[in-house]
Amino acid sequence: MAPHRESVELDVERWRRGTLTRERDLIAEEMPVALVYHGVPHVVMLATPADLEDYAVGFTLSEGLVARPDEIRGVEVIWGEEAAEVRITVAWERFSALLDRRRNLTGRSGCGLCGQETVEQAVRELQPVGPGARLSAAQLHEAIMQLADLQPINARTGSVHAAAWIVPGKGIQVVREDVGRHNALDKTIGALVRSGVDPAGGALLLTSRASFEMVQKSAAVGVALVAAFSAPTAFAVRLAERAGMTLVAFAREHQHVVYTHPWRLESP
Repeated sequence: MAPHRESVELDVERWRRGTLTRERDLIAEEMPVALVYHGVPHVVMLATPADLEDYAVGFTLSEGLVARPDEIRGVEVIWGEEAAEVRITVAWERFSALLDRRRNLTGRSGCGLCGQETVEQAVRELQPVGPGARLSAAQLHEAIMQLADLQPINARTGSVHAAAWIVPGKGIQVVREDVGRHNALDKTIGALVRSGVDPAGGALLLTSRASFEMVQKSAAVGVALVAAFSAPTAFAVRLAERAGMTLVAFAREHQHVVYTHPWRLESP
């Protein structure tokens, strides 16, 4: 079956300043996406039905189900009427470990640590990030202004998140969108890895808040500078500090706040 649409058009009644009109409106689509490893269901997430191969690869890496991209051996998307199944094969030793931490549970589109069975699974120890990319404040803010024009689904619906990968001196190189902020990040990570690009060579810009799991996913693939449009959490700041990551939040036009390791973001 062909992939589903990313948005749907519906008849709505719109009320503005006391006037009621009947219009056509575009809304973002979401659907259950089952990630299945070697035929064994692992988790079901709600996601935008687009770039699911990228999503599967990014999720598998950022959740620590494999240690390296070459341990992911295959990805296939099977489309149904109301859901999609992504079949993933990994190195056998990784699959054996995965069975030990299997979490055949449902995750919401806004879900961060949904389905984790133990604290140890949820709060993984991460290797410190390397030197990573450095940006100037001007480069960061140029990317912030550029991102709106690189979000076609959000332009139509106004209801999805984006994660963008920035290369110093080149600007935004990859963007992925999804109703779930974690999904958008996983899709961007997956798109880079599937293209043979090391995510650690750039910085990430997120349209969401800088929550713990967004920092954890980014650090898991070696990204050393993460900037978010909205606020951080204290848990995220502590993890970024321990991981050696530069964490920036409230990144908007003409402003940002640096919470950890500010040396990677060069002031004017």
